[in-house]
Amino acid sequence: MPTYTALTHLPGREAAEALAEDCEDLTPEPVGTGVFEIEDGSERWEVGAYFTESPDEIALALLAAAHGANPFVISELPEVDWVAHVRRELTPVHAGRFYVHGSHSADDIPEGVEPLWIEAAMAFGTGHHNTTKGCLEAVNRLATEGFQATRIADIGCGTAVLGMGAARLWNVTVLASDIDPVAVDTAAANVIANGLDGRVVCMEAAGFDHPTLHQAAPYDLVLANILKQPLIDLAGDMGRYVAPQGKIILSGILTTQADDVVQAYGKTGFTLDRRDDQGDWTTLVLTRG
Repeated sequence: MPTYTALTHLPGREAAEALAEDCEDLTPEPVGTGVFEIEDGSERWEVGAYFTESPDEIALALLAAAHGANPFVISELPEVDWVAHVRRELTPVHAGRFYVHGSHSADDIPEGVEPLWIEAAMAFGTGHHNTTKGCLEAVNRLATEGFQATRIADIGCGTAVLGMGAARLWNVTVLASDIDPVAVDTAAANVIANGLDGRVVCMEAAGFDHPTLHQAAPYDLVLANILKQPLIDLAGDMGRYVAPQGKIILSGILTTQADDVVQAYGKTGFTLDRRDDQGDWTTLVLTRG
C-alpha cells in the first residue's frame, strides 16, 4: 500500500497546530498528522499529514494559503521495511562507559561497559543523536568525578535511556516522566528489557507536574533532553525542585540557543559548570547555588 506525505512549515506552534487540526477534516482523511519544531533556530514549525491514498492537492493548497503556510510538498513514499533498515544502519554507540545497542548487536557487547538495550524500532533516544550521547557522557563524567546522587529525575524521558543510565551508575530509583503516553509506554518496556523494573519508574507528566515527582523532591540530579523553549519554561520548576548544590544536565539545545538557556537558568539560581558542543548541538551541566 503506498503512503503519501504532505509537508509544509510556518511560524509559530499555535498556528501549526491549528493547521494540523484542519488537515484532519480533509477527504481523503489523513491517517495521521504531526507538528514538529524545525530545530534550526528559525522558530518555524513543520506540519505533516500522512495518507494511504492520494491526497486532494487543491484542498491542501487552500489550507496552506488560509493559514499563511508555505505550499504543501506532496510525496509518495516507497514501501520500505524501516525497522529492518534502521537495524542495518544503527551501529552501537559508546558514550563514556555506556554502550547503547539494539538486539541485533546483543551478542557483541564488549567487556567493561554498561550496556543499555534500546530497540531500533524506538530510534529516538537510541544514543545516536548528539543530544542523547552528550547527556550520557555528562552522566558518566559526573559519576567518574565522584558526584553522589540519591534522588534523580529524567524529565521528558523519551526512551528513558538517560534515566536507565543514571540508575545503573548510582544504583538508585530514578523517576522518569514524559508528556507523551506512547513515550511512557516505550520507556516502561525499555526499563523491563534492561532489567531495571522498579529502579526506573515511568509516568505521564508535563515537566514535574505529577504528585510522585513533587513528593520525591528535592532532587540531586535532573536530566532533561528536550528542546530550548520547554527547557526555558521549566527553569522556574527546576529552581524549586532541585536541591542546593544539585546538578542538572540539559540538552536538545542548538549551539546558537545555549546562551539563552544558560541565561534563563541563571535567573533561577543555577550556574554553568560545563558546556559541550557536538555538531550543532549543546549539552549543559549546571549547579543550583
